[in-house]
Amino acid sequence: MKIFLGQGFSIFIILLTLATLLLYAIWGWPNEEAWWLLLEMKYAQIPFGAWVIIVLAFISFSFSSNTLQKVRDQEKKIEKSLRPLLDAETFVPNKKKYTYSKRMHVTANQLEQLILTQRKTLQRITNEKAEAQDKIIQERIVQERQRLARELHDSVSQQLFAASMLLSTMVEIEVAQNGEAPKTLMQTEKIVQQAQLEMRALLLHLRPAALHDKTLKEGLEELLVELQEKVFFTIRYRLEEVSLSKGAEDHLFRIAQETLSNTLRHSKATEVDLLFVERDGLAIFRVQDNGVGFEMGEGKNGSYGIQSVRERAVEIGAICKVVSVPSQGTIVEVKLPIEKELVQPLSVEKQSLSVVQKAITEEEATESPK
Repeated sequence: MKIFLGQGFSIFIILLTLATLLLYAIWGWPNEEAWWLLLEMKYAQIPFGAWVIIVLAFISFSFSSNTLQKVRDQEKKIEKSLRPLLDAETFVPNKKKYTYSKRMHVTANQLEQLILTQRKTLQRITNEKAEAQDKIIQERIVQERQRLARELHDSVSQQLFAASMLLSTMVEIEVAQNGEAPKTLMQTEKIVQQAQLEMRALLLHLRPAALHDKTLKEGLEELLVELQEKVFFTIRYRLEEVSLSKGAEDHLFRIAQETLSNTLRHSKATEVDLLFVERDGLAIFRVQDNGVGFEMGEGKNGSYGIQSVRERAVEIGAICKVVSVPSQGTIVEVKLPIEKELVQPLSVEKQSLSVVQKAITEEEATESPK
C-alpha cells in the first residue's frame, strides 16, 4: 500500500507540473485574466481547475496500480519458473517462449547452475566427512583391540598359564602319591584349561583384521604358526598364493580368524585342517575340524560366529557353505570367484613388436635379390 500511494503521488506531482508548464506556455505568467478562468469555469458545480487535478490524480493512481499489478504478475511468473530449483534437482525452463525477460531467463539459468553446483559440493563434502569419520572410528577400534589384546596377554593369559602349570604339577604329585588325583582337582584343571582356550580364542578374535603389507598367504601362515604354539590340538594347513583384491583378502583373513576362534571355543577338536588354494577360477578357503559338531537347524554355540562368517562372505561376493555333523566335526568352506586381470601392457607391446619385426623380415626377404 505504501508503494502504491508513494508511486501514485510521485506521478501526480509530475503530471501536475507538466500541466502547469503547458498552461504557462499557453497563458504566460499567472494573472487574473487568464488563470482565473480555471476557477470561474465550472462543470457540475465543480471548477475546471479542480477537474484537472482530479483527472491527473486518477491517471496517476491508475497508472501506479497498473504498474504494481504487472510487477506482481511478473514476480509470480518468476517465482513459478524458479520454484523447481527448490522442489526438484533440475531446473526446466519454458522453451516455447520466455515467461519473463530474456535477461532474467539467462540469470535464472546461471542461478540454476550455481545451486546445482553447490548441492553437489555439499554432497561431496558430506560424503568425505562421513568417510573420514568412519576411517577415524575404524582406526580407533583397531587401536583399542590391540590394546586390549596386549593387556589380556600380559596379565590374564599369563596368570591362567601359571595356574594351569600349578594344577598340572599338583595332579602329578597326587597321582604319584595316591595313585589318582581328586576329582575336584581334575575338574579345576579342566576349567582352567578351558579358560585358557577361551582366552586364546578371544586374543585371536582381537587381532587386527587388516593384513597391512602382507599377502593373505603370509598373514595366514603367521597366524597359524603363532596359534600352533599355544593350543593343544594339531593344526595342518596348505596355503597357496592367490591373487585377490585387498578388500577380499582382508575379509577372508577375518573369516579365518572367526572360524579358528569358534573352533577354539566350541569344537573340542584334536585336529584342524586349513586349506587356501585356487581351483577353476575360484579361491577356495576351507577349515575342517574333528570336534563335537552341532545340529545345523538349531541355535548351538558358535552360530553367531558362523552368521558373521556368512555375512562377510556375502560382502565380497563369495559363497559360504557350512557342514556340521554331531560328534564328527565341522567344515566351513568359502568360495570366491577370481576376477582375471587384463593382459599386461608390456606383454602386449612385446607381442606387437614381434609382429612388426616378423613383417619387416618377410618384407626384406621378398625384396632381396634371388
